Amino acid sequence: MWISAVVAVALLLGGGGFAAWKLDWFSGNGEAVTFGKNPPSEAGAGAGAGAAAGAPSAEAKPSGDPDVLMPTGPRSDFKQTAKLDDGTIIAKTRVAGAKSGFQGDVWVWAPKQYDDPKYAKSGFPVLIALPGGNGFPNNYWADTSLGLQKAITEGVKAGTSLPYIVIMPVLNPDAKYYYDGSDIPGQAKMGTWIAEDVPAFAKANFRTYKSRDGWAFMGSSSGAFVGMKTVLQHPDKFKAVIASGGEIVPDSPLWKGHQAEMDANNPEKLAQKLIDTKGPEVYINFQVGTKESGKDRMVKFQQQYGKGPVKTTIRDIQNGEHNGWHYVRGMKEGSLEWVSKVLKAPKPEAG
Repeated sequence: MWISAVVAVALLLGGGGFAAWKLDWFSGNGEAVTFGKNPPSEAGAGAGAGAAAGAPSAEAKPSGDPDVLMPTGPRSDFKQTAKLDDGTIIAKTRVAGAKSGFQGDVWVWAPKQYDDPKYAKSGFPVLIALPGGNGFPNNYWADTSLGLQKAITEGVKAGTSLPYIVIMPVLNPDAKYYYDGSDIPGQAKMGTWIAEDVPAFAKANFRTYKSRDGWAFMGSSSGAFVGMKTVLQHPDKFKAVIASGGEIVPDSPLWKGHQAEMDANNPEKLAQKLIDTKGPEVYINFQVGTKESGKDRMVKFQQQYGKGPVKTTIRDIQNGEHNGWHYVRGMKEGSLEWVSKVLKAPKPEAG
C-alpha cells in the first residue's frame, strides 16, 4: 500500500517533481531544528518536549569567563534548509526586528563544536555573512554549493579557523533597490536591522560573547560594503570584516536629497572619524580576484585610511572573479585564518 501511494504521488507530480519531492522528503528539509543539545529545564525544553513557545534555552551556566553570554531568548522557530555531509544544519527563521521594525528571513549554521558537551559553557564567535546583488529574498551564503560552511569546518580541523556561528540575513527589504545597509530617510531601516536586530537575534538563540571580540562580518560586493561600513560605524560592537570585491562608498539611488545622512554612512568618513578619535581598533581584510576590477579603490582606501586604529590588508585571489566561489577560496587560502587571529575562540572544558 505504501509503495502504491508513492507511485500515485509520482504519477501526479511527474518525474522531475517526484525527484524534488523525494529529495526533500528524505533530506529533512522543512523539519524543525533546535540548535544546542544541552539538557533543558522544563520551561526551556525544546520543541516536542513540552516547551513553552519562545522560551529561552536553559543551557548550562557559563563558568569562568564573564564575557560569555548564554542565549537570552525568546527562541526562534527554525526550519532546516540544508544538511551538510558532516551532519551540521543550515536552517531558516523569520525575524521581526524590534528596533528596525523590519521583518526578514535569516539563515543560520552552527559548527559541530556547538553541540559538543565540552563547549556547553562557552561562547562562540559570530560571523555575519552578507550577500551581494539584490540580497533579497534569499541570502546566497546559505547555498551549500558555495562552500562557506565547509571551508570553516575544514579550517577548524586544520587549526586555521575558529568554529563560527554563521548568521545569514537578507540584506535588503525588496529586490527593486539596494539600501546600502543603512537607515535611509523614509525607507526601511536596514542599518538598524543589520547592526542591532540581527545581532540581538543571534544573542537570543546562541551562546555568544558580550564583547565585540566575538563579532565579525564577511560579505561580497554590496554585502562587503555593508559589513565594512557597519564595523566602522559600530566599532564598539564589531571588530573585523572580510570585504570581498566590495564597494567603498554608498551609492544607493535612494540617498538623493539626503547628503548628510549618506555621509554618516560613508566608510571613508567613518574611518577618518575613527582615526581622529584614536580607536578602538578595527580590522578590514579586503579580498579581490585578479580577474575583476576594484582593487584600485581598495588600495586607495588603504593608503588614505589604513592607519592608526584602522588595520587593513588586501588579499589577491589568483585568477579570481567576482563571485562567491572564488571569495570562499580566498578565505580558505588565508582570510579565515586572518579573522580568526583577531577574534575570540570558544573555550572547551578540560577533560
